[in-house]
Amino acid sequence: MDISLALGGGGVRGAAHIGVLRALEKSGCRVRAVAGSSIGSIIGAFYALGCSPDEIEQKFAVLDQSKLFGWPLSDGAGLLGMRGLLDFLRANFGDKTFDQLMIPCAAVAVDLKSNREIILREGRILDALLASSAIPGLFPPREIAPYLLIDGGVLDPVPVRAARALAPGLPVVAVSLMPPMESPAIPLSLPVPRPLAERLNRLHFTQAIQVFADAIDIGQREMTELRLGLDRPELLIRPALAEINVLDTINVAEVVQLGETATLQVFPALRRLNAWPRRLRGWWRELRSDDSFFTFQP
Repeated sequence: MDISLALGGGGVRGAAHIGVLRALEKSGCRVRAVAGSSIGSIIGAFYALGCSPDEIEQKFAVLDQSKLFGWPLSDGAGLLGMRGLLDFLRANFGDKTFDQLMIPCAAVAVDLKSNREIILREGRILDALLASSAIPGLFPPREIAPYLLIDGGVLDPVPVRAARALAPGLPVVAVSLMPPMESPAIPLSLPVPRPLAERLNRLHFTQAIQVFADAIDIGQREMTELRLGLDRPELLIRPALAEINVLDTINVAEVVQLGETATLQVFPALRRLNAWPRRLRGWWRELRSDDSFFTFQP
Protein backbone atom coordinates (compact mmCIF):
# COMPACT_ATOMS: atom_id res chain seq x y z
CA MET A 1 0.00 0.00 0.00
CA ASP A 2 1.31 3.46 -0.92
CA ILE A 3 1.15 6.23 1.70
CA SER A 4 2.41 9.74 2.35
CA LEU A 5 3.98 10.36 5.74
CA ALA A 6 3.80 13.39 8.06
CA LEU A 7 6.45 13.29 10.80
CA GLY A 8 5.97 15.60 13.76
CA GLY A 9 8.49 17.57 15.79
CA GLY A 10 9.57 16.83 19.35
CA GLY A 11 13.35 16.92 19.78
CA VAL A 12 14.95 13.66 20.87
CA ARG A 13 11.52 12.02 20.90
CA GLY A 14 12.04 11.88 17.13
CA ALA A 15 13.93 8.61 17.45
CA ALA A 16 10.45 7.05 17.65
CA HIS A 17 9.98 7.96 13.98
CA ILE A 18 12.61 5.37 13.12
CA GLY A 19 10.55 2.63 14.76
CA VAL A 20 7.45 3.84 12.94
CA LEU A 21 9.26 3.59 9.61
CA ARG A 22 10.48 0.08 10.44
CA ALA A 23 7.00 -1.12 11.38
CA LEU A 24 5.43 0.48 8.29
CA GLU A 25 7.91 -1.37 6.08
CA LYS A 26 7.10 -4.63 7.85
CA SER A 27 3.41 -4.04 7.21
CA GLY A 28 4.03 -3.71 3.48
CA CYS A 29 3.50 0.06 3.30
CA ARG A 30 5.50 2.01 0.73
CA VAL A 31 6.25 5.59 1.72
CA ARG A 32 5.95 7.60 -1.49
CA ALA A 33 6.46 11.05 0.08
CA VAL A 34 7.42 12.47 3.47
CA ALA A 35 7.02 15.88 5.10
CA GLY A 36 8.41 16.74 8.51
CA SER A 37 8.66 19.45 11.13
CA SER A 38 11.84 19.85 13.20
CA ILE A 39 13.25 16.40 14.07
CA GLY A 40 10.58 14.94 11.78
CA SER A 41 12.18 16.75 8.85
CA ILE A 42 15.58 15.26 9.74
CA ILE A 43 14.35 11.67 10.00
CA GLY A 44 12.24 12.16 6.88
CA ALA A 45 15.20 13.49 4.90
CA PHE A 46 17.37 10.51 5.90
CA TYR A 47 14.63 8.16 4.72
CA ALA A 48 14.08 10.09 1.49
CA LEU A 49 17.83 9.88 0.87
CA GLY A 50 17.48 6.10 0.75
CA CYS A 51 18.62 5.17 4.27
CA SER A 52 16.84 2.19 5.81
CA PRO A 53 15.37 2.45 9.33
CA ASP A 54 18.25 0.27 10.58
CA GLU A 55 20.80 2.61 9.01
CA ILE A 56 19.11 5.69 10.47
CA GLU A 57 19.02 4.10 13.93
CA GLN A 58 22.71 3.31 13.70
CA LYS A 59 23.55 6.91 12.80
CA PHE A 60 21.74 8.19 15.87
CA ALA A 61 22.94 5.40 18.16
CA VAL A 62 26.62 6.31 17.66
CA LEU A 63 25.97 10.06 17.91
CA ASP A 64 27.36 11.80 21.01
CA GLN A 65 24.18 13.49 22.21
CA SER A 66 26.09 15.68 24.68
CA LYS A 67 27.79 17.48 21.78
CA LEU A 68 24.73 18.19 19.64
CA PHE A 69 24.01 21.61 21.12
CA GLY A 70 26.48 24.25 22.26
CA TRP A 71 26.57 26.12 25.57
CA PRO A 72 26.63 29.05 26.07
CA LEU A 73 25.21 31.18 23.25
CA SER A 74 27.59 30.95 20.32
CA ASP A 75 26.06 31.49 16.92
CA GLY A 76 22.98 33.69 16.94
CA ALA A 77 19.84 34.73 18.79
CA GLY A 78 19.33 31.58 20.86
CA LEU A 79 20.20 30.19 24.26
CA LEU A 80 22.02 27.23 22.67
CA GLY A 81 24.17 26.89 19.58
CA MET A 82 23.60 24.25 16.90
CA ARG A 83 27.22 23.48 16.01
CA GLY A 84 27.02 19.79 16.88
CA LEU A 85 23.79 19.31 14.93
CA LEU A 86 25.27 21.24 12.02
CA ASP A 87 28.35 19.00 11.95
CA PHE A 88 26.19 15.84 12.12
CA LEU A 89 23.93 16.95 9.28
CA ARG A 90 26.82 18.21 7.17
CA ALA A 91 28.58 14.85 7.51
CA ASN A 92 25.49 13.04 6.25
CA PHE A 93 23.99 15.43 3.70
CA GLY A 94 26.88 17.66 2.62
CA ASP A 95 25.69 19.90 -0.21
CA LYS A 96 22.98 17.52 -1.41
CA THR A 97 19.80 19.17 -2.66
CA PHE A 98 16.17 18.08 -2.53
CA ASP A 99 16.20 17.03 -6.18
CA GLN A 100 18.76 14.33 -5.30
CA LEU A 101 16.37 12.54 -2.93
CA MET A 102 14.69 9.29 -3.92
CA ILE A 103 11.14 10.37 -2.96
CA PRO A 104 9.46 13.77 -2.61
CA CYS A 105 10.37 15.35 0.72
CA ALA A 106 9.61 18.64 2.46
CA ALA A 107 10.81 20.38 5.61
CA VAL A 108 8.38 22.73 7.33
CA ALA A 109 9.53 26.00 8.90
CA VAL A 110 7.96 29.32 9.95
CA ASP A 111 9.03 32.71 8.58
CA LEU A 112 9.43 35.42 11.23
CA LYS A 113 9.12 38.15 8.61
CA SER A 114 5.75 37.14 7.15
CA ASN A 115 4.37 35.03 10.04
CA ARG A 116 3.68 32.19 7.61
CA GLU A 117 4.42 28.52 7.32
CA ILE A 118 7.06 27.83 4.66
CA ILE A 119 7.36 24.47 2.94
CA LEU A 120 10.98 23.94 1.94
CA ARG A 121 11.37 21.63 -1.05
CA GLU A 122 14.27 23.11 -3.02
CA GLY A 123 17.89 24.01 -2.43
CA ARG A 124 20.30 22.49 0.09
CA ILE A 125 18.75 19.91 2.40
CA LEU A 126 21.12 20.94 5.20
CA ASP A 127 19.83 24.52 5.30
CA ALA A 128 16.20 23.41 5.33
CA LEU A 129 16.73 20.95 8.19
CA LEU A 130 18.49 23.52 10.36
CA ALA A 131 15.71 26.03 9.73
CA SER A 132 12.96 23.52 10.49
CA SER A 133 14.71 22.57 13.76
CA ALA A 134 15.39 26.08 15.13
CA ILE A 135 13.26 25.97 18.31
CA PRO A 136 12.56 29.66 19.08
CA GLY A 137 14.48 31.01 22.05
CA LEU A 138 16.65 27.90 22.32
CA PHE A 139 18.26 27.90 18.86
CA PRO A 140 18.98 30.83 16.53
CA PRO A 141 16.75 31.44 13.49
CA ARG A 142 18.09 30.38 10.12
CA GLU A 143 18.12 32.72 7.14
CA ILE A 144 17.19 31.33 3.74
CA ALA A 145 16.56 34.42 1.64
CA PRO A 146 14.06 36.02 1.67
CA TYR A 147 12.98 34.24 4.87
CA LEU A 148 14.13 34.24 8.51
CA LEU A 149 13.05 30.80 9.65
CA ILE A 150 12.32 29.02 12.91
CA ASP A 151 11.00 25.61 13.92
CA GLY A 152 8.06 24.46 11.80
CA GLY A 153 6.33 23.09 14.90
CA VAL A 154 5.36 26.64 15.90
CA LEU A 155 2.53 26.55 13.35
CA ASP A 156 2.45 22.96 12.12
CA PRO A 157 3.73 20.37 14.60
CA VAL A 158 2.59 17.48 12.36
CA PRO A 159 2.59 18.67 8.71
CA VAL A 160 -0.35 16.70 7.31
CA ARG A 161 -1.25 19.19 4.57
CA ALA A 162 2.31 19.35 3.32
CA ALA A 163 2.44 15.55 3.15
CA ARG A 164 -0.88 15.49 1.30
CA ALA A 165 0.32 18.12 -1.18
CA LEU A 166 3.44 16.07 -1.95
CA ALA A 167 1.39 13.01 -2.98
CA PRO A 168 -2.23 13.96 -3.79
CA GLY A 169 -4.62 11.04 -3.56
CA LEU A 170 -2.56 8.95 -1.18
CA PRO A 171 -3.63 8.42 2.44
CA VAL A 172 -1.58 10.39 4.94
CA VAL A 173 -0.17 8.59 7.96
CA ALA A 174 0.72 11.16 10.63
CA VAL A 175 3.07 10.62 13.57
CA SER A 176 2.68 12.94 16.55
CA LEU A 177 5.40 13.09 19.20
CA MET A 178 3.48 15.53 21.37
CA PRO A 179 2.10 14.16 24.67
CA PRO A 180 -1.63 14.61 25.39
CA MET A 181 -2.69 17.91 26.96
CA GLU A 182 -3.37 16.25 30.30
CA SER A 183 0.23 14.98 30.65
CA PRO A 184 2.38 17.08 33.03
CA ALA A 185 5.22 19.11 31.58
CA ILE A 186 8.68 17.54 31.82
CA PRO A 187 11.38 19.97 33.08
CA LEU A 188 13.74 21.18 30.37
CA SER A 189 17.19 19.62 30.79
CA LEU A 190 19.91 21.91 29.48
CA PRO A 191 22.90 20.06 27.94
CA VAL A 192 25.44 21.13 30.58
CA PRO A 193 27.33 19.20 33.30
CA ARG A 194 25.12 18.27 36.26
CA PRO A 195 26.89 20.45 38.88
CA LEU A 196 26.51 23.46 36.62
CA ALA A 197 22.90 22.55 35.85
CA GLU A 198 22.09 22.37 39.57
CA ARG A 199 23.51 25.86 40.13
CA LEU A 200 21.79 27.27 37.08
CA ASN A 201 18.44 25.87 38.17
CA ARG A 202 18.58 28.07 41.27
CA LEU A 203 18.87 31.24 39.21
CA HIS A 204 15.80 33.34 38.44
CA PHE A 205 16.98 33.54 34.83
CA THR A 206 16.99 29.77 34.44
CA GLN A 207 13.61 29.50 36.15
CA ALA A 208 12.29 32.05 33.69
CA ILE A 209 13.62 29.93 30.81
CA GLN A 210 11.80 26.93 32.29
CA VAL A 211 8.52 28.86 32.44
CA PHE A 212 9.05 29.92 28.82
CA ALA A 213 9.77 26.33 27.79
CA ASP A 214 6.65 25.09 29.60
CA ALA A 215 4.56 27.72 27.83
CA ILE A 216 5.97 26.70 24.45
CA ASP A 217 5.23 23.06 25.25
CA ILE A 218 1.61 23.83 26.17
CA GLY A 219 1.16 25.89 23.03
CA GLN A 220 2.60 23.19 20.79
CA ARG A 221 0.41 20.52 22.36
CA GLU A 222 -2.68 22.64 21.77
CA MET A 223 -1.57 23.55 18.23
CA THR A 224 -1.02 19.85 17.52
CA GLU A 225 -4.58 19.00 18.52
CA LEU A 226 -6.03 21.90 16.54
CA ARG A 227 -4.09 21.11 13.37
CA LEU A 228 -4.77 17.38 13.51
CA GLY A 229 -8.47 18.13 13.93
CA LEU A 230 -8.37 20.52 10.99
CA ASP A 231 -6.16 18.53 8.62
CA ARG A 232 -7.51 15.06 9.52
CA PRO A 233 -4.85 12.53 8.52
CA GLU A 234 -6.18 9.17 7.43
CA LEU A 235 -4.24 7.53 10.29
CA LEU A 236 -2.59 8.94 13.40
CA ILE A 237 0.23 7.18 15.27
CA ARG A 238 1.07 8.44 18.78
CA PRO A 239 4.02 6.78 20.52
CA ALA A 240 4.02 6.91 24.35
CA LEU A 241 6.65 9.62 24.88
CA ALA A 242 5.21 11.74 27.68
CA GLU A 243 8.18 11.07 30.00
CA ILE A 244 10.78 12.38 27.52
CA ASN A 245 11.72 16.04 27.16
CA VAL A 246 12.93 17.48 23.87
CA LEU A 247 16.57 17.84 25.02
CA ASP A 248 16.91 14.74 27.19
CA THR A 249 19.73 12.25 26.71
CA ILE A 250 18.00 9.08 25.55
CA ASN A 251 18.59 5.42 24.87
CA VAL A 252 18.00 5.52 21.13
CA ALA A 253 17.02 1.84 20.82
CA GLU A 254 14.38 2.17 23.56
CA VAL A 255 12.74 5.21 21.96
CA VAL A 256 12.86 3.55 18.53
CA GLN A 257 11.01 0.59 20.05
CA LEU A 258 8.29 2.91 21.38
CA GLY A 259 7.63 4.06 17.83
CA GLU A 260 7.53 0.52 16.50
CA THR A 261 5.17 -0.62 19.27
CA ALA A 262 2.76 2.27 18.64
CA THR A 263 2.66 1.43 14.93
CA LEU A 264 2.02 -2.27 15.54
CA GLN A 265 -0.97 -1.28 17.67
CA VAL A 266 -2.66 0.50 14.73
CA PHE A 267 -2.04 -2.25 12.14
CA PRO A 268 -5.77 -3.10 11.85
CA ALA A 269 -6.57 0.52 10.98
CA LEU A 270 -3.58 0.65 8.65
CA ARG A 271 -4.92 -2.29 6.65
CA ARG A 272 -8.24 -0.50 6.20
CA LEU A 273 -6.65 2.59 4.66
CA ASN A 274 -6.94 1.20 1.14
CA ALA A 275 -10.71 0.84 1.35
CA TRP A 276 -12.36 2.69 -1.52
CA PRO A 277 -14.73 4.85 0.58
CA ARG A 278 -11.82 6.15 2.65
CA ARG A 279 -9.72 6.87 -0.43
CA LEU A 280 -12.60 8.67 -2.11
CA ARG A 281 -13.10 10.83 0.98
CA GLY A 282 -9.39 11.65 0.89
CA TRP A 283 -9.51 12.71 -2.75
CA TRP A 284 -12.61 14.84 -2.11
CA ARG A 285 -10.89 16.51 0.86
CA GLU A 286 -7.88 17.21 -1.36
CA LEU A 287 -10.06 18.89 -3.98
CA ARG A 288 -11.68 21.11 -1.35
CA SER A 289 -8.56 21.92 0.67
CA ASP A 290 -7.34 25.49 0.97
CA ASP A 291 -3.55 25.68 1.17
CA SER A 292 -3.42 29.49 1.25
CA PHE A 293 -2.12 29.48 4.84
CA PHE A 294 1.34 28.26 3.85
CA THR A 295 3.86 29.14 1.19
CA PHE A 296 5.90 26.77 -0.93
CA GLN A 297 9.47 27.86 -1.28
CA PRO A 298 9.93 29.35 -4.74
